[in-house]
Amino acid sequence: MVVRTARWGWSRTGWQRLALMLLWLGHGAWVLLGPNPGRHWTSLADALSRPSQSLASRWEHWRVSRRDAARSLTETRGENARLSAELAQLRTQAAQEAPRLAEADAAVRLLGLKQQIPLELKSARVIFSTRPATFGGLILDRGKDLGLVSDQGVLVPEGIVGRLWSVSGTQAKVLPADAPNASVAVMLMRSRATGVLQGQGSGRALIRYVSNQEVVQAGEAVLTSGLDRVFPRGLLVGYVGEVAQGDLELRVIVNLSAPLDRLSTVLLLPPQPPLEVQAPFLALEPKPQPKRGLP
Repeated sequence: MVVRTARWGWSRTGWQRLALMLLWLGHGAWVLLGPNPGRHWTSLADALSRPSQSLASRWEHWRVSRRDAARSLTETRGENARLSAELAQLRTQAAQEAPRLAEADAAVRLLGLKQQIPLELKSARVIFSTRPATFGGLILDRGKDLGLVSDQGVLVPEGIVGRLWSVSGTQAKVLPADAPNASVAVMLMRSRATGVLQGQGSGRALIRYVSNQEVVQAGEAVLTSGLDRVFPRGLLVGYVGEVAQGDLELRVIVNLSAPLDRLSTVLLLPPQPPLEVQAPFLALEPKPQPKRGLP
């Protein structure tokens, strides 16, 4: 028996059914999409492209943010560098101006002190200090050219400094009040007890010849008594730091008020000033006045 093979392809009836199905599908699509199907296709395309557009927008926003952040960081670094340079310049200027400002401030304070003391005061600058050495002192830039002589009192607004030890043509040496061989006639402000101040170095001194019967308290002001004819009465010397009983007299340690290691300009009293002048540092405690009764 012979078997015939079928020809490749569909039969006529199959093609008719396919055409009818496509016709129905096209009619249904036309009914669903309406008379203007391009709008729906556009909407569909927009909906399909929206995720990619969102992703592209986020990517662009991230790139812009990175670029702006980099630019802001560069500008911030440049601004910081500029401010650092200005700060360094201002610090340099302040360091350069500091000595002149300190000297000007000292000059203003000395001028105020001159106005408070009714004496002819002369000023000089401290150009060198030999205080760390034994029996050291301060070297001034003026001497006999300013009319200075030995034993003139030296002071600053904070208190007394010492006395002139030796004077040459253009320089003078000051013996500070805390030197071991220095002495100043002093009195205690409250008790009015007098004594002699002897230096012990490092801005400290000891008051000799104060009786054990005197009442001295730590923190009490110590003033010049004027009995040595170097300083007038009432100038501040320092404050009592320690008090101890001795065999015959009190051991009174005084912390000098003048900054002996940081002086730049000083004032010099005239030789042998009067005993009494207006006290520029401390006003003495007023004595209570007795009340007068009615007649």
